Amino acid sequence: MQGELMFANSSSAISAYRKVGVESGVTIADPHRLILMLFEGAQQALNRSKLHIQQNEIAARGEMISKAIMIIDHGLKASLDVKAGGALAEQLAQLYDYMTDRLLQANLRSSVEIIDEVSQLLGELHDAWAAIGKKPAASGKLAQIEKLFETGMAVK
Repeated sequence: MQGELMFANSSSAISAYRKVGVESGVTIADPHRLILMLFEGAQQALNRSKLHIQQNEIAARGEMISKAIMIIDHGLKASLDVKAGGALAEQLAQLYDYMTDRLLQANLRSSVEIIDEVSQLLGELHDAWAAIGKKPAASGKLAQIEKLFETGMAVK
């Protein structure tokens, strides 16, 4: 069940991940690992975009921010099953919308600070998702996070 939480359409996520240029392991990844790969791909694109900002490489910066937006919007958000996930899935969809809006602003302003903000949000979601995958028996805060994912999200 742990790999079957949160995202509705893993084939949609696989397709989105391929579109942004990350291929290795996608076709053999279980749904849980696939979502981790999406988080990691977005983080890598954001890290690269910061380097391009520092080097004043405008086109490359825009490419990397666009790549992160594609992963967030067409991978993570598009794979949510709002019907099965209810309010929690809706809140995640809104958070993903917020992240893409902020990244558009980061691109317009060449803002490392905004990229760091989105990167931190993605990191927190990644860590929560990774912790759920490692669960033999959860307790404390992890149990609360896990319960939120189990009651609010599903993968087809």
